[in-house]
Amino acid sequence: MPNIDAAKKWARASEKRRERNLAVKTALKTAYRKAASAPTGDNVKAAASAYDKAAARGIVHKNKANRKKSRLAKRARAAAKR
Repeated sequence: MPNIDAAKKWARASEKRRERNLAVKTALKTAYRKAASAPTGDNVKAAASAYDKAAARGIVHKNKANRKKSRLAKRARAAAKR
């Protein structure tokens, strides 16, 4: 445990950020799975939007968000062909 007051505050803030980021990442995974299992336009748009927001906030890397969106779009195109 830190002794310096500022370090104690940093530890508290880091823990809050960690919990918040974990909640967002869990929601992202859920949205991705939902869109991947049923690749309709609404599901894919919702998941892509969620990834864009997370990337803008720095929760996930921009390239990861783009990669996931691309894979979802690919699945949606394949499902539309069937």
